[in-house]
Amino acid sequence: MRVAMVGAGYVGLVSGACFAEFGVDVALVDSDASKITALRAGRMPIYEPGLDRLVADNARDGRLHFCDTLEEAMAGADAVFLAVGTPSRRGDGHADLSYVFAAAEQVARAATGPLTLVTKSTVPVGTGAKIAALVRAIRPDIAVASNPEFLREGAAIGDFMRPDRVVIGVEPGELGDRALATLKRL
Repeated sequence: MRVAMVGAGYVGLVSGACFAEFGVDVALVDSDASKITALRAGRMPIYEPGLDRLVADNARDGRLHFCDTLEEAMAGADAVFLAVGTPSRRGDGHADLSYVFAAAEQVARAATGPLTLVTKSTVPVGTGAKIAALVRAIRPDIAVASNPEFLREGAAIGDFMRPDRVVIGVEPGELGDRALATLKRL
């Protein structure tokens, strides 16, 4: 399987490296080109115990790739994970979903065929339906799913590799069935 991880921050980098450790071909992309440059040079943009070794081993073994463009990362991907930031909005403290919606739209526009778009970013209830509507207006063949992260700083690799639960949300119908089948393969 091949997945693209949009966002090389805490969630995206840890998740991508762990998927690669499981044998999945992972392409990481980030809007901050300096993160990708640093990762190619073996420098971690975050600290998580053991992450540097996990990233280095999987990059060396050809399962973890660092891409400059979304199109490059998505080439041949079965699933695209959104792991972009959701900072608090100024004034009201609610999650700023503009990065998530922008990334979802970019994925839909870059898609060359059917795929599964998975939200891994921390988002409020109802965001998945908004993402699905946004994506479907551009590409009706993209299945939308949710796979929220439950990673604790300092224990994120263990939490990912040996989770006490895995939550997957899909919509009903054919696209949801396809998304669930894709995620089960991971």
